[in-house]
Amino acid sequence: MASLSDVGCQRDNNEDSYLYWEPADDEEFQRKGRLAVIADGMGGHEGGQEASRLAVETVREVYDQGFRDDPQATLLEAFAVAHTRILNYAERHPLFQGMGTTCTAFVLHGRQLYFAHVGDSRLYLVRDSQILRLTRDHSYVGRLVESGLVRAEDAEKHPQRHILTAALGAGIEVAVDGAEGGRTLREGDDLLLCTDGLWGVVTDEELETAVSNYAPAECCAALVKLARERGGPDNITVQVLHLGS
Repeated sequence: MASLSDVGCQRDNNEDSYLYWEPADDEEFQRKGRLAVIADGMGGHEGGQEASRLAVETVREVYDQGFRDDPQATLLEAFAVAHTRILNYAERHPLFQGMGTTCTAFVLHGRQLYFAHVGDSRLYLVRDSQILRLTRDHSYVGRLVESGLVRAEDAEKHPQRHILTAALGAGIEVAVDGAEGGRTLREGDDLLLCTDGLWGVVTDEELETAVSNYAPAECCAALVKLARERGGPDNITVQVLHLGS
């Protein structure tokens, strides 16, 4: 497992947050598995940073302390608590009205993968030199693609691709996508989490090539370098997990 975050070439601060966590106790690890979370904040300098920080810390806290022997249900509960905390924080700090964040998290429990997702950060599965996006973008352009009005290959260059339709901290309620029942992974599979600062300038095929040809730490470094070479218009955050034998 490796992670890397970079401010990019055109921003003064990094509004992305991420974490990787697993219980230190072996018995707890067997119950809860591994957790990875990524978030891309919005709402101005400190608002975006605070929203993404609250999201990843809350998801970890609730998953650890409120675990109910169901990884998927616990992830969804953690997202709901994070959404409420961000709303409450903005209410107590009027300067941060409008703060919010994307959030994508996965749990690897044995060989079972569970995930929860809001916004346009992404989770990919790379298997046998093929890449599959497991999340769908909660964005205006994502809706256009789903309705057939915009081709998928044109979506990532669309000028309105960054307009979100869902985020933690936005609206009274938030709809969270998840993986009911989980997905069984295989030896050699790779998981990649990233914010739009990466996928917005690096193609899925290039992501797959990097994941398939580098160990996780070298893969993260190579992808951030490539995003920066292409202008780095946004913060860049990536996490890669490789399943060995």
